[in-house]
Amino acid sequence: MRESRRTEQLNCLLFYNLHENTNRMSDPTPINRARLLRKNMTPCEKILWANIRKRKLDGFKFLRQHPIIYQVHNNRPLYFIADFYCAEKKLVIELDGKIHNFQKQEDTARDEIMESLGLHVLRIRNEELENMQNVLQRIVDCTGSIR
Repeated sequence: MRESRRTEQLNCLLFYNLHENTNRMSDPTPINRARLLRKNMTPCEKILWANIRKRKLDGFKFLRQHPIIYQVHNNRPLYFIADFYCAEKKLVIELDGKIHNFQKQEDTARDEIMESLGLHVLRIRNEELENMQNVLQRIVDCTGSIR
């Protein structure tokens, strides 16, 4: 889990480039983009996924890299890809790497759109995964507070 700072910067840059490249795919569908992201999960996403998949966390089913369509414009869906999603609780979990330090306005706008859809957003910084028990407890607490 402890990567050198340079390695972490490279991982963030590669992940950012992956997102940019998938935006440039010829007419990507939300499902195709999500499939590509599932195949190219970040190390931190893989760690959290191993702890919440197969109903391991209080019996809740989580999906990874789940498309959320919030609007259709000119017959094209406008969407986000949530890192993790629990439909039963309408909970979106977003893992935030270093890149998110530079896109706080975009993250806030995205959170507001998702909340307008009745979704709850929980943001977790990658560094927090060093204490997985605390992260899992935050998720459990969040699911418990959602009706």
